[in-house]
Amino acid sequence: MSPYDPSAFPPFAVTVDLVVLTVRRHALCALVVRRGEQPFQGRWALPGGFVRGDEDLGAAAARELAEETGLCAHDPAVPGVDNGAHLEQLATYGDPERDPRMRVVSVAHLVLAPDLPAPRAGGDANSARWAPVDELLEVPDQASAGLAFDHERILADGVERARSKIEYSSLATAFCPPEFTVGELRRVYEAVWGVALDPRNFHRKVTGTPGFLVPAGGTTTRQGGRPAQLFRAGGATLLNPPMLRPEV
Repeated sequence: MSPYDPSAFPPFAVTVDLVVLTVRRHALCALVVRRGEQPFQGRWALPGGFVRGDEDLGAAAARELAEETGLCAHDPAVPGVDNGAHLEQLATYGDPERDPRMRVVSVAHLVLAPDLPAPRAGGDANSARWAPVDELLEVPDQASAGLAFDHERILADGVERARSKIEYSSLATAFCPPEFTVGELRRVYEAVWGVALDPRNFHRKVTGTPGFLVPAGGTTTRQGGRPAQLFRAGGATLLNPPMLRPEV
């Protein structure tokens, strides 16, 4: 039997890319950073970077998010740490031509959070901003370039994951503060799905779905008008019946 030779195997690099979504001014927005280095220097991209040899994927995703933007996220696999943001693996991307530097496989992660502050650029990012996903996913014309690498595809996959998951899970509450009104939750659904929902039907559905919402014991007038009842997420992970997305 021939001896084991590590050099006989092709080298691969592994990165993490982050689809960070939040609702700002009633629009679904994604976090993008302007690349400060080659390749694609000056282009907007999803935050992310190379995985270090001594860290797992979830730790790399959390580190890159903090280094490039100053934001933090909670990995459900790490118990006892939760600041309101949700982080999960999205998909793996391994097209041989996706990175001009070398063969790079990216494990993308999805982050959902309530209305987040303006991000802070760092690492190899010159600047960072929240941008409406509809703007980022528009077909670029000759005067404007799209996102770097294959990040438009990754972003589109992340947006569709969020849109589909809020149909059958309670994940929409990840876009809300710890206590929220039914109206605020409805606006999350409207922003993520890009549709207008009937307020009365929505109220009946979410308050009638077992385990979805529980009363928080107070009211608020922060949305104007009459005091509205405050709720918290009820702990259910799956919704039965689901909140089906209206056909557009």
